[in-house]
Amino acid sequence: MKIYVDADACPVKEQVIGTARTFSTPVILVKSYAHYSHAPEEDGVETVYVDTGADSADYRIMQLARSGDIIVTQDYGLASLGLAKGCTVLHHRGFAYTQDNISRLLAERHLSAKARKAGQKTKGPKPLSDDDKETFRALLFHTLQQADS
Repeated sequence: MKIYVDADACPVKEQVIGTARTFSTPVILVKSYAHYSHAPEEDGVETVYVDTGADSADYRIMQLARSGDIIVTQDYGLASLGLAKGCTVLHHRGFAYTQDNISRLLAERHLSAKARKAGQKTKGPKPLSDDDKETFRALLFHTLQQADS
């Protein structure tokens, strides 16, 4: 099992890496060349760079991920594809995408996009809190613990 992170805007990379290290689970950060870093990679972490085009990271994650892997993303489209492939997909706010909630999330995204296109203002996400990060870390820990047993 590996953990794939849609890493360009992921605010919980540290939590992913630290928690994965506890279980010796490899982490693959997938990000665009626009976020290239010369910093040395941490043990157990690999960075895969992709073109800066829309959804390039999503396509690469879907190319690499296998059934049973974990994907961390806030992108509902990628989450839907990951679920269809048999992956466990987690949102950085600390919830798992499921077959039960993905249709509703995609529908809400569609309605918000329609409203914005019609000129309405929609609320963006609230800032990520330390409690949100801890909720995510606990979910990932539990997910890895379940997979380990």
